[in-house]
Order: sequence, then C-alpha cells, then structure tokens
Amino acid sequence: MPTFGEFVQEKSLAEINERIRDGSARVVTAEEMPDIVDELGLAGAVREVDVVTTGTFGAMCSSGVFLNLGHSDPPIKISKALLNKVEAYGGVAAVDLFLGATQPSEDRGIEYGGAHVMEDLISGKQIEVDAYGAGTDCYPQMELETSLRLEDFNQAIMVNPRNAYQRYNAATNSADQTMHTYMGTLLPRFGNIHYSGSGVLSPLSNDPNFDYIGIGTRIFLAGAQGYVMGSGTQHNPQNNFSTLMVTGDMKKMNNRFLRAATFHKYGPSLYLGIGIPIPILNEKLAKSTAVRDRDITVPVVDYGIARRDRPSLKMVNYEDLKSGMIEINGKEVSTSSLSSFHVAREVALTLKQQVEKGEFLLSQAVEPLSRVGSSRPMKQTKESPNVGDVMSRDVVTVHEDIGVEEAARLIVSGSFDHLPVISRDGRLMGIITAWDISKAVAGGKSSRIGDIMTRRVYSVKADEPIELAARTFDTHSISAMPVVDRDNKVIGMITSNHLSRLFARRR
Repeated sequence: MPTFGEFVQEKSLAEINERIRDGSARVVTAEEMPDIVDELGLAGAVREVDVVTTGTFGAMCSSGVFLNLGHSDPPIKISKALLNKVEAYGGVAAVDLFLGATQPSEDRGIEYGGAHVMEDLISGKQIEVDAYGAGTDCYPQMELETSLRLEDFNQAIMVNPRNAYQRYNAATNSADQTMHTYMGTLLPRFGNIHYSGSGVLSPLSNDPNFDYIGIGTRIFLAGAQGYVMGSGTQHNPQNNFSTLMVTGDMKKMNNRFLRAATFHKYGPSLYLGIGIPIPILNEKLAKSTAVRDRDITVPVVDYGIARRDRPSLKMVNYEDLKSGMIEINGKEVSTSSLSSFHVAREVALTLKQQVEKGEFLLSQAVEPLSRVGSSRPMKQTKESPNVGDVMSRDVVTVHEDIGVEEAARLIVSGSFDHLPVISRDGRLMGIITAWDISKAVAGGKSSRIGDIMTRRVYSVKADEPIELAARTFDTHSISAMPVVDRDNKVIGMITSNHLSRLFARRR
C-alpha cells in the first residue's frame, strides 16, 4: 500500500502510446480536465483520461533560428549578413547564421525585425540576402547578394532560449506619462492592465513539478513537432516562473501559429504557439492538470517605476484578469491580454486531434528539468551615478501668483531658464520657462505666471539613475526637470547640460 501523500501509477507511457497508435486513447484539453476531475475524482479521471493537451500563444521574444545557406562559388566566410536588411549573427561558421526574433531592420527600424523575416519565410515569401565576407585564402569572396526562400536553406532550425513562461507578471503604470513596454502600451495613472499567458491552458501550469515535462519531451511548436532542450533562461521554478528552452524544424511550421508583431515604440517580437500533451499516468498528474484560472496567481507590477525591482501592487489570478476589470487603489482598471487565448485553445485542440489520429506520440524525458533555477540580477561592476550626484540643489522656485516680470528677473539673475512652480505646501504643480515668459510678454498676455505655466511637468527623483533622466529628456524633447522627493517637493534641478558634462568626463 502507498504511504500517505503518494500516488499510485495507474498507467505507463508505453501503454498510452499504444492506445494512441490504435486510436483508442481518450484525449481532452486542459480546459476540459478540471470538470472531469470534479465529476469523477482523481482515480476516476486517471481511468477515464489518457492525455491532456495544453496550449499557449503569446509573444516570446527570446526566440531565433539557425540558418545554413550552403557554400557559394567562390566560397564566402560570412562575417555579417542582412536578411531583408535585418542583421543575422555570422560568428558561428562560414555559412551558418543565427537570426534573433527581436533584431530590428536597418532600413525600417523597429517596424520590421527578425520575427518578420521568419514569418515571411514560413509564408513562402522570398527574402533578400546581403552577405559580407572576412576574406581568407579558402573563402575569398567578400560580398554576395542573393534571393532565397525557406526551401533554399539547407537547415532552418528554431532554437529558443526562453519560451512558454509558466505565468507572467501583469503590468500597469502609475506614472503621469504613457509607457511603451514589452507589455504593450501602458496608460498613465493606472489607465489599464496588461497580462500575458493562457492560464488554465498553460503547459507548465499543468505540470508545475515537471512530473512529465523534461529534456527530450516532444512538443507542438508552431505547428511542427519540436522538443524541449532543457529549462529556459531565467528559469525560476521556486517562484512558479519556470521556462523552457525549445527547438524545432522551421520548415515544418505553420504561419497560423507563428506571427511577427511590433510593440508600439518598443520593438519587434515573435508570437508562437506551443502545446505539450501530458499523459495522465497517475493521480498526481490528474491533480496537476485539474488546475483552473483561479488557482494561478500573478502580481500586478507597476511599470511606472523604471527600475529593475518594480513594486508589486497586489496579487490577482487569471480568473480576475480574464474578467476584464481589477481594482487598484480603489479604482476599477480594465484588463486586456497580450496573448491570444483563442489561438491557445486552437493549439490545444489541434494537438488533441493529432494525438487522437495517432500522429503525435508522447516521449519519455531523458532527464527531468531542474527544480531550482536562477533569475538573479546582473552583477554590475561599474556603478552609474544617480540624479542626486549631478543635480543642482541651488534651485529657485516660485508660486503661481507672482507676476511675469518678477519671474523674468529671477531667470535673468539665476543660472536656470526654468522655474519650478510650487503650491503653498511646497509641492510641484507646474513649470515656467524663459520661452513661456517671452511669448507672454510679446503677446501681451496675463501678468500671472499661473496663467501661462505648463502644468504637466516631467520630474525625476534623486535616487534614480541618470539614464532615466536622459531617456525622459530625449523622449519628450525637454532640457530640464525638477528633482522631487517622495512628497513631490522640489529639492533640485537637473538639465541636459549636467548630463553633457558628465558624459564628456566619461569619454
């Protein structure tokens, strides 16, 4: 008799594969399994179900493809290659290239990238190749231009370092400006919440302890049969953020399940459909595949804080996220998915049909995935200064009721052409520039600066890296910002001149 907490193995993988071959296997999707377990219990579900199919379809930036072009005449050792003006890495061998999904093009920028080249190839389109050689005795050719289709490559092997996250943080934005991120466009002041992942259908959420999924597990990868190579980069199973490294033959893939995308003002990405069939060998796997959306929780993270360690505002589950509305700080905030649950469901159903037809056999892992991973922050040996290290603390502030002439005198006699406008309790409420004053004087407008100041002010905190200040200057075409404390009180000023002097010293 098994001891308490153990599960009896009811079936072997060989038995299930034999049922798949003779067409008698009972296959359900992960969306159907919870109700079956509720109705029949774990033991009944093991007897009734042989395979549970999963599926996800979302942006998987950490993806790419190895391409072999074959040797030209005269031969070339490619040091740099452009595929439809998207650079592919040539430091592998003479005519082997690696094309990353997020690499932007040289002529269209982030609107077209490596992911788009992959989709074009799978769609049967011809791409233009520009290759540049290193020039050696055995590889004398220096430049080459050709046009290729997918069938013209000897091999096109997709190798993706990090795919199929078990779950993913939801994202919102507390800042006063819109944020353009890999989680999509996040509106200011908690204007929306974006999330990713398929929840109940997620492959790793249905086998979180890797009782079946391991190195060598056969998977559905964009319509082809691929394999798990191992745990993915940033694999962090201790915190339920497991990932997979996967591979498959791109020549067998279907553009229904591989699509290129560009996140507005962020860059290209690749949407992939991944599915894994999970054999119901025992009650433990039956229990794992009975997971529901409400059982899978994720933090809502504030991307308005542009730092590595962003604050988590609350924990929610996928049932909450799929409801379309979540409360944040007493405010109802709309939610939307960056993944397609519709296509994830199609992946699971397509995989179900392939298993039922005997076209997809399950494979025994050669080694289990690690249950301990690493997702540590980068070790930075050279520290970057913060805003507080370069800002001016000698800043003049004004109230909104002073006259334009007085503001002009303060600018002329001071070292800044910007004056932060503060409320009676010292909080930042606006800013006035020399240009604002010049326009007011020339136009004969109001004599109070409160009528002409800019009320939407970009500010920065003293403990933020100068790179964030530089990014704000560049994005919004401004040259100075007030530095504020946690109470939004002005404690200094930073200008583009401060950064110019700093960068000049670095050079």
